[in-house]
Amino acid sequence: MTTIAFDTYKFIRTLKESGLPEKQAEAIAEAFRTAHVEAELATKSDLLALERALKAEVRELEYRLIIKLGAMIMAAVAAVAALVKLL
Repeated sequence: MTTIAFDTYKFIRTLKESGLPEKQAEAIAEAFRTAHVEAELATKSDLLALERALKAEVRELEYRLIIKLGAMIMAAVAAVAALVKLL
């Protein structure tokens, strides 16, 4: 995951302009910055990479399913042919 840029100065200034004391604004900004650092946020590029990986896995599973169904159909045809020959 990538890091999101966070402008603490602008955040503190906005809090101070809304009437919060500077110490409280700084504490809130630090808590918010820490929460952002610890959070694992997905970006658009992360989601696109995940989407590509999932599509590739689904495609692979489709191919495997087609092969298995084809083998089952061939076995069923062979069984019917053997029964027809016996009867």
